[in-house]
Amino acid sequence: MRFPTLPWTCIQIAIAIFCMLLGSMGTMPRLLGADNLSPNHVAGSSPILKFELDIQPILTARGCNSGPCHGKSRGQNGFALSLLGFDANMDFDAIVKNARGRRIKIASPTESLLLTKAIGKLPHGGGVRFSESDEDYLLLLRWIQQGSMRTNETDPKLVSIELTPKPYSLKAGQQESLTVTATYSDGHVRNVTNMCAFQSNEPAVVSVSADGRLQAGMLPGESTIMARYMGKIATWSTAVPRSEVVPSTQYDSLPRNNFIDGLVYDKLATLNILPSEPCNETQFLRRLYLDAIGRFPSATEVESYLQDSQPNKKSRWIEAVLQRPEYADFWANKWADLLRPNPYRVGIKTTYSLDAWLRDAFRKNLPHDEFTRRLVTAQGSTWRNGAVTIFRDRREPAEITTMVSQLFLGLRMECAKCHQHPFEVYGQADFYGMAAHFAKVGYKGVGLSPPISGSEEIVFARADGEVRHPLTNQVLHPTPLFGQARETQPNEDPRAVLADWMTNPSNPTFAQVAVNRLWAEVFGLGIVDPVDDFRATNPASNQPLLTALADHFRSVRYDNKKMLATLFASHAYQLSSRPNPTNESDHRNFSRHYRKRLRAEVLSDALTDITLQGEDFDGMPAGFRAMELWTFRADSELLDAFGRPDPNQDPPCERASSATMTQALHLMNASKIQKRISADGSRSQILADSDLAPGPIISQLYLTVFNRHPDASELEALESEFHSLPKETLKAERRKLIEDLLWSMVNSPEFLYLD
Repeated sequence: MRFPTLPWTCIQIAIAIFCMLLGSMGTMPRLLGADNLSPNHVAGSSPILKFELDIQPILTARGCNSGPCHGKSRGQNGFALSLLGFDANMDFDAIVKNARGRRIKIASPTESLLLTKAIGKLPHGGGVRFSESDEDYLLLLRWIQQGSMRTNETDPKLVSIELTPKPYSLKAGQQESLTVTATYSDGHVRNVTNMCAFQSNEPAVVSVSADGRLQAGMLPGESTIMARYMGKIATWSTAVPRSEVVPSTQYDSLPRNNFIDGLVYDKLATLNILPSEPCNETQFLRRLYLDAIGRFPSATEVESYLQDSQPNKKSRWIEAVLQRPEYADFWANKWADLLRPNPYRVGIKTTYSLDAWLRDAFRKNLPHDEFTRRLVTAQGSTWRNGAVTIFRDRREPAEITTMVSQLFLGLRMECAKCHQHPFEVYGQADFYGMAAHFAKVGYKGVGLSPPISGSEEIVFARADGEVRHPLTNQVLHPTPLFGQARETQPNEDPRAVLADWMTNPSNPTFAQVAVNRLWAEVFGLGIVDPVDDFRATNPASNQPLLTALADHFRSVRYDNKKMLATLFASHAYQLSSRPNPTNESDHRNFSRHYRKRLRAEVLSDALTDITLQGEDFDGMPAGFRAMELWTFRADSELLDAFGRPDPNQDPPCERASSATMTQALHLMNASKIQKRISADGSRSQILADSDLAPGPIISQLYLTVFNRHPDASELEALESEFHSLPKETLKAERRKLIEDLLWSMVNSPEFLYLD
């Protein structure tokens, strides 16, 4: 005998009504305290649990919808949930409807797979998540008993979460407990601490447990604690200062070359840290040349700087170095990492066109806002306007959105393409609203045909084009991520509106991201680090400093050279890398200079200048320098060993700055380097054949390689080596000694690292 099939929603409603009637008659026991119920609960009545308000938070808190579990793309064992609960419709259907509703047993709720697997009654790959006496289990059971209800339009919505107590500085070893309070649209407040995910960005400074308990370590520093609950983020920033207090008079007596220094000192004072002593004259000059133009100063330039006794010496040299022609190649090479695609994908001539465009932009010192605008709104031929290459490489609105948001807004939006960003406020609607600015990008000509892609292509603004939400299929209009953009005029390219919104002075992010990138290149570490990861859960180490730098950048009309000159002139930039007893554990607040390894192209060109023998690159004319290369595919074992980007990697590319065994072995054993050192016509031969005495030869080598004079002990030890050479083979042995000395110097940390 067959029974008529009732719609599932009718069954749910009937069961829910039955359960509510039982509750009103007092036959259903109260399982929870009023503070832990969903915001639609009324004191004294039977709670009505809702999926979005009460159940999804449990799934998130217990890790059920995390990446390693059911939240991964294909789920786990046939049961898939949306990552971190970004799609309530999907999750409800997966639990209640999919697989013929086998995960929920209305007739016998305690036998539901959702419960029996979680308590270990049945085998579960994720292990036991809770017991039958746990509050989460009782909530899930009650929800099933009530008919597995969902929220409706009249139910309150989660508005925000807040962390208490208010942030304050912790002492070393101190403990504190955080409370997370959720506020709903009807004004209801709920303690959700036990259903939050917590994370510390500096666990060594302050760690946090799963239930929100903080533990300060013994190292001074700062930490930001993140609490995440149902797509909402709250942060709690604290510091653990040194126990020994530094008198304010010591900070007052420090040099202040410009506004940067006072803001750096203010931050150091909160941690009881003093800055290191200033670097010496030759260290500053070497640092300036390498950070500004990517070249060592010559021996003559070092001598000239040391003998300069005129007023405003450093500011004059800063200005002169920034006007050197090498500036354009050096900074274009840095931006090539962020923009240059694989030439076998987009075409060799197209890649060359982009490289030429970048070098021309930096030769003209194009203001950063105009540089950004020309890239974002680029139109025309891939062979005549190199800026359009980024649209040839990234052909879909979603692809170009991730690059633009990362480079110019400091936002890594890749996650929001598929789900709610786990550490930010952005979701799919935000991402595709941003992507809609690129919906009208059109193409004319032959598209990509790797591995050749040799044809020309025209990029233009079409009259139509749209972007749809991947879940709702709703057409999304161009919408900025925050704030307001001006109205798009009829037949106007939406990219122009986007460029206006990004570069508008009222948009704080654009200038901050730009100066943070410059700061990181110069100081070795971003104020926000990584430089393209601006979010509440990755705060700036010194927000007042970052704000002031952005204001200054706008005041100089986004002039990169003027901004760099300000950074170079600061006393903070001129600090020694040698730590003092107060700052030896500081690695975030610029209390000393942070050493960094030479960039691959800088290292190659430095070897050229030191040995007077260039590196040969296939397909390039003689005398071609590594900094002038227009493609990452030019063969060079040295450049590969020292971290130039993989040509098959999609831009933007971040270079690893760490030292490796491969690098050390290459410098010691590479036959090409040895040939450059010992070749006829090399510096070794020229010095050996000269009439110079050992002392001047040694000084010449030190000035060339280390950009300083040798100290007395170094000079004495090396002169004795020259004096011990056999007279009968003096010329040959002298050349060999110079070659050995030069080899030893280029294998030393003093050469390899910028101090």
